[in-house]
Amino acid sequence: MIVKDLIRAHAGLLFAGVATFVMMGAGQALFGPVLPVYVRDFSLTEGEAGLFVALLWVGCFLGVGLMYFKGARIGPRHTLAVMAAGAGLMAASPAWGLTLAGGVVFGMGYGMATAVFNPRVMRAFADKGPSMLSLLNATFGIGAIAAPLVFVWLGSDPARAFGIVAALILAIWLFAGPAGREGAAPPGEIKAFRPDWAILGFGLIAIGMEASLAGLGPTALIRAGVEEHQASRLLSAFFVVFLLARVVLIFVAHRVQPFVLYAVAVGSAALFALGAVLWSPAVFFVAMGASAGMFFPGFYVTASAKMGEDMRVPPTIIASGLVGAICAPLLLAPLSAALGERGFFVLAAGILLAVSGAALVSLRRMRV
Repeated sequence: MIVKDLIRAHAGLLFAGVATFVMMGAGQALFGPVLPVYVRDFSLTEGEAGLFVALLWVGCFLGVGLMYFKGARIGPRHTLAVMAAGAGLMAASPAWGLTLAGGVVFGMGYGMATAVFNPRVMRAFADKGPSMLSLLNATFGIGAIAAPLVFVWLGSDPARAFGIVAALILAIWLFAGPAGREGAAPPGEIKAFRPDWAILGFGLIAIGMEASLAGLGPTALIRAGVEEHQASRLLSAFFVVFLLARVVLIFVAHRVQPFVLYAVAVGSAALFALGAVLWSPAVFFVAMGASAGMFFPGFYVTASAKMGEDMRVPPTIIASGLVGAICAPLLLAPLSAALGERGFFVLAAGILLAVSGAALVSLRRMRV
């Protein structure tokens, strides 16, 4: 089948996946610009505010854990219902505790959606799977670009912003039925489940850095002297570059070794982080969006090829990244504050330089 025939054959799955990932991007991107508002409204420390970002990923981890045990029974509509409930709770909650709970529930739906759509799209599009995976994940950037700008336009009101997200997710739910069971199970003989701890470790660190850039980036920019609304705009610009990187991957991902993409991603991110420390945090934070856009596709495709096609593989791959996404904001938020106005970028540069060296040493072993 040519690509157009495959798209036509799996139109329901592709619509549900693309629309869901747009809203996942919008929801996650709001977590960064709402933090300064919550710090003021709820009189929080930066460490307490960082808990909001971390609990998004705790929820994701719980959702992926559910997929590990019950994935065969969970489809697109289940994930959308949970995401809508979480966004609605954040929109309606008058207290910090309920806001945190809404973040956890939204995260659960986010994690479930990641484990539902990524493997289904990979299976449905066969040898074009890596490129279509890049397309699916690229659409995440559309929501991530728009959300901070809409947030500013709404007067930096978290309740209104999350309320719109909840309503749009419910609208997608109404039309997601045709996705059904497309790509739900691997075709043919299933290879054994064989965890590869090295690639899972690489994913843990990369996704932890991606989560920290999106969630803590605006606060780090404000600490470095950037005005609050401008920090939200720079986060949108970060996701524009993020999206462009993933659009490029649509055309090249199936032609390049996936771990080479990973190594290029972490290496370039390390250089951009150094640029943020030594020159301009605003310019080089935006540039890091290109690197972050390549983290997940390079990691996920490598891990999928090395670990087999058992139904437990996708949740395990995603869970490894979520461990990093949970831990990194909790560790980096207080450490960044202690290291001065550019402390976040100092920490990011150190971590990414170390990972880049390890990735170069591992290139041959990670070949698939």
